[in-house]
Amino acid sequence: MTAPLRLTLVAGARPNFMKVAPMVRAFAREPERFAWRLVHTGQHYDHDMNQVFFDELGIPPPDIRLGCGGGSHATQTAAIMVAFEKDLLAHPTDWVIVVGDVNSTLACSIVAAKMNVKVAHVEAGLRSGDRRMPEEINRMVTDSIADIFFVTEPSGRKHLLAEGHAPDRIHDVGHVMIDNLFHQLRLLQENPGSDWGQPQLRALKQALLAQGRGYGVVTLHRPSNVDDRTTLEGILDSLNRIARERMPLVFPVHPRTRERLEAFGLVPEVGGPLHLTGPLPYMPFLNLWRDAGLVLTDSGGLQEETTALGVRCLTLRESTERPVTLTDGTNRLVGVDPGRILAAVADILESPPTSRRPPLWDGRAAERIAAVLAGH
Repeated sequence: MTAPLRLTLVAGARPNFMKVAPMVRAFAREPERFAWRLVHTGQHYDHDMNQVFFDELGIPPPDIRLGCGGGSHATQTAAIMVAFEKDLLAHPTDWVIVVGDVNSTLACSIVAAKMNVKVAHVEAGLRSGDRRMPEEINRMVTDSIADIFFVTEPSGRKHLLAEGHAPDRIHDVGHVMIDNLFHQLRLLQENPGSDWGQPQLRALKQALLAQGRGYGVVTLHRPSNVDDRTTLEGILDSLNRIARERMPLVFPVHPRTRERLEAFGLVPEVGGPLHLTGPLPYMPFLNLWRDAGLVLTDSGGLQEETTALGVRCLTLRESTERPVTLTDGTNRLVGVDPGRILAAVADILESPPTSRRPPLWDGRAAERIAAVLAGH
């Protein structure tokens, strides 16, 4: 009997676990073919990542937590490399599977490649063209040393081919983030009365819907948007105008963003139409934005999730590594100029939402990944 394929899955930040979870569920259904371990580098330590979080995802907690949070990009990347090398030496594997574009993705790929362990990159080939973004560097370097590429959209294959990678190493599989979105959505539909630990948020949502104007949702965390006072102030002024003149907005504030708002003296007044909350766990946040009339974000993943569910989205960036959300989805790229933001809001709210779900975004990406790996 052939021994199971040994797989080491790496996650470093909360969104990584959303992408890893569907693969864990797929591998767990075939124990005779796959033996897997889940490594949490600790790049982002989240107090909400307790047993309930993993129960919601339908996966067990990580096999090991490396505890490499904090520090500069260089400090953090180096710490992850040292800790992950020790783990790989203690637990030999056939494949290291990395997802996305965080520092953990880069660090663990380099360690595996130097130890002659094969690397599979999930969400490979995405490019924004903006090398000022740390994520762009992480994507480019990871793809330069990966052995196999799992692609979410046509642009990924196009970029990898242009960079000289062999076509037979590139696999169009769909998107594991969308697999997980559908999984979490089913949980919401099965528990419509739950507040998912956020009773005040549920009450706010119901109150806003009762007003009949609908509501929008905001996320903002990119350093290019929040670290410069002028840029952040312009975005905030736009949000306040939208909330007063168009529809109320709910703004779960990222810790980095709140720190900058306070440092710059820009925290909006309490009780206005711009409703600030703390960071939200995945389930209550999904329950919030899925019924929104509009999402304004600088997040990459949310561009994709809103496209999958047909929710209007405006991306407050000058570029996106996810162009399929523009060509096929509900997303529009509007930048950070206040005039452009306000004009885009007026246009998108007065136009009927139109989108079609991109090819292979059907909730079966993890199954395709498992089939490809089994073939290796």
